[in-house]
Amino acid sequence: FVHYRSLIFPLLIRAGKPTPFFTFVLALLFCVYNGYLQGRSLSNYAKYPSGWLKDPLFITGFLGWLVGMVINIHSDHILRNLRKPGETGYKIPRGGMFEYVSGANFFGEILEWFGFALACCTIESLAFALCTLFILGSRAKQHHQ
Repeated sequence: FVHYRSLIFPLLIRAGKPTPFFTFVLALLFCVYNGYLQGRSLSNYAKYPSGWLKDPLFITGFLGWLVGMVINIHSDHILRNLRKPGETGYKIPRGGMFEYVSGANFFGEILEWFGFALACCTIESLAFALCTLFILGSRAKQHHQ
């Protein structure tokens, strides 16, 4: 999913507000550090029994991650196609999970990270899932209002 969010998604956006360079650098540093932290945690410190990939916690977490990713990608597709070229103004997204929550893209990403945390069962993955919940949850609330 990291490849989708960092490489594919930005290329699919038709138009939008420019991102300040400083904001871009901070986001890049955060993503690099988080990726390092998650990778190091999983490769050096996490210990799993031999049957972990068949464990209900791992399977449930993996399915949560997968469903969250599908929701997120589909919601991004809906958001990208809200306006026809040249149109401006606010539009309410319809379809998919937007029928149930106003911030379906945020919901999908939160579900992804909690699924990842459940599958990994590390304090680092849980910490990032909680940070995602608080940050994206506040953004979702702002968008809803």
